[in-house]
Amino acid sequence: MPQKKYLKESIKLGENELTIETGKVAKQADGAVVIRFGDTMLLVSAVSSHTPREGIDFFPLTVEYREATYAAGRIPGNYFRREGKPNEKETLTSRLIDRPCRPLFPDGFKNETQIIATVISADDQNDPDVIAITGASCALYLSDIPFLNPIAGVRVGIVDGKYVINPSYEERRNSTLNLIVAGTEEAIVMVEAEASEIGENVMVEALMLAHKEIKRLCLWQRELGKALEITKREFVTPALDENLVNEIDKNFGDKLRDALDTTGKDKLTSYAAVDALKKEVVESYPEDDSEKRSNAGKVFGYLKEKIFREDMLGKRRRPDGRKFGEIRPISCEVGWLPRVHGSALFTRGETQAIVTSTLGTKMDEQFTDDLEKGEVKKRFMLHYNFPPFSVGEVGRMGATSRREIGHGNLARRALESVLPDEADFPYTIRIVSDITESNGSSSMASVCGGCLSLMDAGVPIKKAVAGVAMGLVMEGNRYAILTDIAGAEDHYGDMDFKVTGTADGITALQMDIKVSGINAMILSEALEQAKKGRLHILGIMEKAIAEPRQELSVYAPRIITINIHPDKIREVIGKGGATIRSITEETGAKIDISDDGTINIATNDGEAAQKAIDRIRSITAEAEIGETYLGTVTRIVDFGAFVEIFPGTEGLLHISEISDRRIKDVRDELKEGQQVMVKCIGREGNKIKLSRKVVLKEEKTKSADN
Repeated sequence: MPQKKYLKESIKLGENELTIETGKVAKQADGAVVIRFGDTMLLVSAVSSHTPREGIDFFPLTVEYREATYAAGRIPGNYFRREGKPNEKETLTSRLIDRPCRPLFPDGFKNETQIIATVISADDQNDPDVIAITGASCALYLSDIPFLNPIAGVRVGIVDGKYVINPSYEERRNSTLNLIVAGTEEAIVMVEAEASEIGENVMVEALMLAHKEIKRLCLWQRELGKALEITKREFVTPALDENLVNEIDKNFGDKLRDALDTTGKDKLTSYAAVDALKKEVVESYPEDDSEKRSNAGKVFGYLKEKIFREDMLGKRRRPDGRKFGEIRPISCEVGWLPRVHGSALFTRGETQAIVTSTLGTKMDEQFTDDLEKGEVKKRFMLHYNFPPFSVGEVGRMGATSRREIGHGNLARRALESVLPDEADFPYTIRIVSDITESNGSSSMASVCGGCLSLMDAGVPIKKAVAGVAMGLVMEGNRYAILTDIAGAEDHYGDMDFKVTGTADGITALQMDIKVSGINAMILSEALEQAKKGRLHILGIMEKAIAEPRQELSVYAPRIITINIHPDKIREVIGKGGATIRSITEETGAKIDISDDGTINIATNDGEAAQKAIDRIRSITAEAEIGETYLGTVTRIVDFGAFVEIFPGTEGLLHISEISDRRIKDVRDELKEGQQVMVKCIGREGNKIKLSRKVVLKEEKTKSADN
């Protein structure tokens, strides 16, 4: 292995310097860099085998992003005290790196390739995720791996009406946009965004600003490559046999066009016809000529895509005959499941989702480890399940896939901005989307169904949200923008983007682009077409349920919120939790106490809730000057008696305040355990002054008046 050159260079990005260092660490990897932004640093490596993997028809790329907790000066909070399986953030960031890198490898490259990005230092200002995208590109581009076009990742926020490049954590909390863009010098290739109902024109401006910064970072990487004198491995994309292409097109082209026409056909029937024709094509060649049979299968795939694109751009016709802006038939049902808190059955064409909403208490919040904050709690969860039967296949049911996590995260981001504030609706909310059929954009079905199920559950969301999947087919100056894409249009198209939002603006966006040349005009046109589709879907959803139900499901817990002085929290909890445990056991209510003194009492039994409130009020009540209380004498001393007016709260009844006449001995008037009426006549800190004399005088005056 040749000795690798050392290089360390920096470039300005936003308010910080982005620094790349290579040739110092992990020198046995094909490519490795340490990338730094602020005090956040990642080690990113890339390794690719020198021989292709046999017997596969895909590029075997794996991407692993890991956050070492030592990077933030913490020890893992799990039982084993070491990093375990990837958490949701790590999985989503792995996808962020994979999606823009994968399409930029040469066609036909089948060598096992792995990218590993590890956070080795984490400050409290800069998120490593977007830095990891640029780091992965540097590790690949500054190696001999045939990755020829560098990419970069940039985050854009909008704070106080101004665009901010790579905003800090604090700035992101005040931002109306969280946009991650990855791209090459020529084009944007991936977008992830969540927003607070921003306009389509604002989104386009933010995308163009991000791409401007991306171009600078890509040109910088090219300069680094020249400085290191990088030489790439030779790789030639295997060419198809033109004679074989012409032969199969001549003999089977018309049949293939008929099979690909899905007008009036369901997905499985169409797929079966295409599969049968492929078998016929392959078997038309001698059985002993395995190479020709293999090439015939590849040519068949090539012709499928060619016919699809010719029909789209030449004949301006979609496979199922729909207009470019037309959405498949939609049906919405709410309250479909009788015992859940909220449910919806959302069907669009051959895509269908059963979506449920479940309301819980603060005890049901999800605890997660976060590199910035340590342990954090989430009150809103959205889980997406994609069983194999949804596409008519047999498959293994195991751990949640990266795709399921990614789709669930997109749907969660789409809905999160319209949820009520926790102070107004102190529930933990979980949405589950079970996909029962799929032929195009089940994640958008999850958004629509999730919104409907929230309204069915009585969650007072601010506005309804819908989502639509868009596509693009483009060659030269010809292009076609497609609304509500089906499976084949997603597979053979040049852009897949999903847009969610209310009637007033975008709440989430996800985009993957396979071609260059997507300019601001095309993006604007695509987003406007998506808006029309979104408004159409919102209109259909409104017919199913126009606004959130006024009452929660009878099966959902009722949460009553009361507030106490924070100093009283200890008394409500009791020694070792004994007091709050006894209240819970007696009433059956779930009780959660926050550090600010907010107490949430959750139960379906109104009487039990009131009993719990009364118990807590009695424990936390404070004496008010001028109020009269029925107290119990707890101790007698020479100068008076101590009287308990609330559980655990005593006041002093001085000997001079026991009677309306002079007494010599307290015991002549009072006994321990005796109940007496007393009035609070003064407070000094925790000391309470009581008077029985005042009460007796008031009683005499009252009797005289009567």
